Amino acid sequence: MHFQRRWLLSFTAVLATVCSIAMLANRAYAASAEDLNQNALQALQTLYRTNPVAADISKIAKAELVFPNIVRAGFIFGGGYGEGVLLEGSKAIDYYNSVSASWGLQAGAESYGYVVFLMNDSALSYLQKSMGWEIGVGPTVVLVNAGVAKNLSSTTLQDDAYAFIFNQQGLMASLSLEGTKISHIKR
Repeated sequence: MHFQRRWLLSFTAVLATVCSIAMLANRAYAASAEDLNQNALQALQTLYRTNPVAADISKIAKAELVFPNIVRAGFIFGGGYGEGVLLEGSKAIDYYNSVSASWGLQAGAESYGYVVFLMNDSALSYLQKSMGWEIGVGPTVVLVNAGVAKNLSSTTLQDDAYAFIFNQQGLMASLSLEGTKISHIKR
């Protein structure tokens, strides 16, 4: 009986997590390519206002992969979803989704945006030719936080891609892009 009760509680927690993610993912879904383009350009401006290093990197990047709104929720099992646009300058080139799954000690829900600056042709080509890019596999991606940003300049940028997370809202204990899969979508 004790085992059944524990199993039922665990099942209920997982079911609640899945339902929460599904409801929150609807908010992350952009209704059209035009909406996604507009949201991506606004997200970039928000990032540039709050992080001058990102603005500097954008001037030398080959392209930007912008996910204006990722929604993530979890209770033991978790996941996140959002849609983004690949920009060269301010021109939309293609569309992608970002999906992540995790398990472990976690509870909460949050939304955030992230931008991956693709610094060279090989990183851009990998994204465009791969059937899906899992962060941590393929081109090297550096997650830029306040500590890393202090040491970046146009002469020290040597990696394939730099990612910035911004506009976090909600409560969730850790944030990482590791294990995130980026896949092409049609818009």
